[in-house]
Parts: sequence; structure tokens; C-alpha cells
Amino acid sequence: MENIIEITNVRKIYRTYQKKSGLKNMIKNIIYPDFKDFIAVDDMSFCIRKGDIVGYIGPNGAGKSTTIKMLTGILMPNSGMIKVFGKDPLKYRKENSKHIGVVFGQKSQLWWDIPAIESLKLLKEIYKVSDCDFKDRVEEYADMLQVKEFLNLPVRQMSLGQRMKCDLIAALIHDPSILFLDEPTIGLDVATKDRLREFILELNRTKKVTVFLTTHDMQDVEKLCNRVILINHGRMLYDGDLESVKEKYIRYRNLKVVFNKTYSIDELKFLKDFQDLRIQNLDDKTMLIQYNYKLYSVTDIVSCLLKNTEVADFSIKDLEIEDVIKEVC
Repeated sequence: MENIIEITNVRKIYRTYQKKSGLKNMIKNIIYPDFKDFIAVDDMSFCIRKGDIVGYIGPNGAGKSTTIKMLTGILMPNSGMIKVFGKDPLKYRKENSKHIGVVFGQKSQLWWDIPAIESLKLLKEIYKVSDCDFKDRVEEYADMLQVKEFLNLPVRQMSLGQRMKCDLIAALIHDPSILFLDEPTIGLDVATKDRLREFILELNRTKKVTVFLTTHDMQDVEKLCNRVILINHGRMLYDGDLESVKEKYIRYRNLKVVFNKTYSIDELKFLKDFQDLRIQNLDDKTMLIQYNYKLYSVTDIVSCLLKNTEVADFSIKDLEIEDVIKEVC
């Protein structure tokens, strides 16, 4: 299958001005300005095939958003080569924009004070979408995302989930071949996240849209991606299929336990029969237990805790992206 995105030895450096306090330093800053280079993306190389859903994941500051901005022609790399549809995305930004859609989870492309449908109509004119195609796509996507009743609502009156759904429709109004999603589920409730994931999967299945996804939610990665690229400090740590990542690195889940009284880790020696268990104190009455869910179910561990301690509450959570990065490193 053809490569729709190619990145070869790409490097992006931000030069930041180092300002020092004090009158003497203020004068010195004017005469001898001090700059510091920050490497956001460092010697990055990968290719993405048409129809893939790729999870591009890493901790904050790893270079994820910078990569998307270079792929969409917003930023120019300092060195290396980028091709989207076989063309330089910066040089052919206007041409490529007809075939890509972008959603930034923390920044809406919809006008804040007017109904969402009016923003969609504006995008229709910008991308020269026909009346028929516009009507069909808005109806189809609004129905799939269950957002029809909100299209005539000013964006500022929408919930975060409603706005995100409308942003997705805006990104797809011109029928793009690539969809760039920068943390699309951030801050959303569980039901809305599931609805967005189902929509993205259906879009990929029926229209073969290539999806490039950055996220901090491991559920996004597990439910959507057939390939994962892990990065940290601008460098690639891993590039491969999701199953290999899960097999090698995503073995643990977090069990947060709140007790009615204070326990030390030594007092939980009765858990010694559970191999590959990690325990740490969060505060006097709260502990975090990382357990290998491939070896034990949470029911086994909680049952043992209930028999031997006074448990007030507990909750289960998948590992965060940062935890996965630590496992890789």
C-alpha cells in the first residue's frame, strides 16, 4: 500500500529568548541578547500508509503537536524532508489543505459567538464544497455523532463534548484523505469518548481515511490504533503494531486503594504470593498498587485486601502514557 506521509531525518529547533531580571541585566539583554535552542523534534523518520490509524504518543513536550504542525505546513523543519501526498506540505500548503482535516482538542476552529452551522457554511465556501455534498455530509456526520439538535446553537453555549463533535464535522466537511487529531478526547466524559472513537473507526472503515492521532488516553490507543509510534524528547522510542506494545509494555494496571486506617507497605506482606506487584504510598491511608493484569485479575487482589485490611474505597485505572514511556525506556 502506498505511503501517504513520509518523514525523513526531520529536526525542528525552537530558539527562545532568555530574559534575566534586574535593571543591569535588562540593559545587557538589549545589547547582548541571550538565546537558547530547544530541540522539539530530533532526527525523526517514519512513513504512514493510506488507511492506517496511527497513534503518535508521548508525554507533554515530546514533540507531538510540533510534528502535526510540520505535516500540515504550519511550521518548517530546520532539516530533513517531509512529504504529504508526495509533496512538501509547506510549499504546497494550499493544495494539500484540500485533502487534510485537523482537529486540535484544545483549540476550536469554529467561531465562538455564532451557531456551529454558520461556521460549517463558511468552511463550505472556503473549500468550495457543493451544496449537495455539504448537505449530505452535515446530515450524515451530525446523525452519526448525535449532534443535530446542537448545530444551531452558538458554540460558546455548547458543552466541550458537543463542540468537539462539531469540530470533527468541520474537519471533515471537505472530505479529506488524512485526519490529524491532536488530543481529541481531552477533558471529555466516557460516553462522549466512546462515541468519538466509534465515529473515527467507522470513518476509517467506510471512507479509508488515514488517521494520525496524538493522545494521552491509552484507551484511545487501544481502541483505535493499528500502529503506535512512541516518542520522548523529540526522539522515536518505538514504531510498531499495537499488539507488540501491549505484549511488551502495557502489562500493568493501577489499583488505587483508600484504607480506613494507616497501613505500611510491610503490613501488606500477605500480597507476596502475587508476583510482579508494585506498591507505593500516596498518603497515610492511600496506596497505589500496580499489578500485572495478564497474571491476575483485580478481583483476586481486592478480595485479598478485603480479607486482611479495612478498605474504604478503590478504583482501577490503566497506565498513563508517561508510565508506558518509562517502561520503554
